[in-house]
Amino acid sequence: MSINDYLIDHEAVDWGKVLTTWHWLLPREFTVWLMNRFGDLFIVFDDGTVHVLDVGAGTLEKVAESREDFREKIDHPGQANNWLMIPLVDSLVTAGLRPAAGECYSYRQLPVLGGDYTVENTVLKAIALHYAAFGPIHKRIKDLPDGTPVRFKIEP
Repeated sequence: MSINDYLIDHEAVDWGKVLTTWHWLLPREFTVWLMNRFGDLFIVFDDGTVHVLDVGAGTLEKVAESREDFREKIDHPGQANNWLMIPLVDSLVTAGLRPAAGECYSYRQLPVLGGDYTVENTVLKAIALHYAAFGPIHKRIKDLPDGTPVRFKIEP
């Protein structure tokens, strides 16, 4: 197993543009370091700490004090499975679902809205669309208590 089997090469992504719908959650300055196949970003703040932007949950969480600390933590039992979603990615690859260049795995229904982390709830989506679609949803529901019924009106 190689870590690269669970990451997406994101060098060609214009992060300043792609993450505009997430400005409410992200700091002004940071570096995108790693991107897992579900579009979760491991970003480095100016102080060197590593944080994960979890697109399914709509959260930004500190996961390591530094890149070196991250490298040590990812080797802890179960941590790589969690951060890189290894079992689900393996199931998706077995099912024949593989992202092309410029795509990532995404959700039919966001996990925070009741969607499951399953093959059946996974679709391929353009990276830019993945972030553009979910940033505004998370912004609108971020202050709602768990279990609050939510309705969305789709407008052209």
